[in-house]
Amino acid sequence: MKPIVFKDRVKIYARAGNGGNGVVAFFRDKTNPHGGPDGGDGGHGGSVILRGNPNSDSLTSLHYEPHQRAQHGGNGAGNNKHGRNGKDKIIPVPLGTVVKDSETEEFIGEILEKDQEMVIAKGGFGGLGNQRYKSSTNQTPEQCKEGSKGDDNAYRLELKLVADVGLVGYPSAGKSTLLTVLTDATPKVAAYPFTTLNPILGTLQFEDYSRIRIADIPGLIDGAAEGVGLGHYFLRHIERSSFLIFVIDMAAEDGRDPAEDYRNLRKELEIYNPELTHRPCLIVANKMDEEAAAENLAEFKKETGLDPLPISAGLGDGCEKIKEILYDHFFET
Repeated sequence: MKPIVFKDRVKIYARAGNGGNGVVAFFRDKTNPHGGPDGGDGGHGGSVILRGNPNSDSLTSLHYEPHQRAQHGGNGAGNNKHGRNGKDKIIPVPLGTVVKDSETEEFIGEILEKDQEMVIAKGGFGGLGNQRYKSSTNQTPEQCKEGSKGDDNAYRLELKLVADVGLVGYPSAGKSTLLTVLTDATPKVAAYPFTTLNPILGTLQFEDYSRIRIADIPGLIDGAAEGVGLGHYFLRHIERSSFLIFVIDMAAEDGRDPAEDYRNLRKELEIYNPELTHRPCLIVANKMDEEAAAENLAEFKKETGLDPLPISAGLGDGCEKIKEILYDHFFET
């Protein structure tokens, strides 16, 4: 069995249903041999509709089923019977789904709220039966109207996660571990780079039942803003986050320079979207339980003039302070 691959950018083809045809029919029986027209109208075609679903966080299902069709409307019938209306095709999509023209990439709309709907292919109208054409001068109309065609459109769907907080850092900085401690998420955690291959959402619930959503963005690498690796795919998921947490590996286990890591992360964000560098943020010095971390933290403070929050996500140390800071930012006035 092939593994299911996370998809946050897909092309879909939306075909709405055609309207049913109106018909020509006349009422006849032995008591009324000259009965009038009674051809019914055709039913309307179904539409293809996107609907916001907060329980979804991927466009993977649409990657495997890009062709989405609604039902055609039924034809009318005698005795003024109206054709059946075609059933709409409802497509649940994650909150944060952006709809673009498939060719020009022009922005068309986006789904940001639960149950928000967007019609992406409108169903055709049902045609008129001949009973609609009866008049004082035309008692036995022979004409009817065919149903109109439904829309047939192609779109590019792109997911930008709707999260209050975005975790930013290099591979193996400990973002996934921190997300596990702070929220109900259960990302894969391991001691090698790129454990997280797709964005993961978790919900942090406080004692008063207020909640915020936190997104773990796969580790960035130098040049991500220019598309190195999967840079653009990663970076766009923090565009909607109003608060950023920079997770810095202060143990520098692979010989990295924590201060240089922080500067490079800021640089990648600025190149991708300068507005991101102006958002409220928290810098956390992770892996402070490691031997070299204290010395590296002192050097970090000296080089940057910043005073990050020391934590050890693996042990849970300092994580309650992060929760306090987030609560104060989002809920304290």
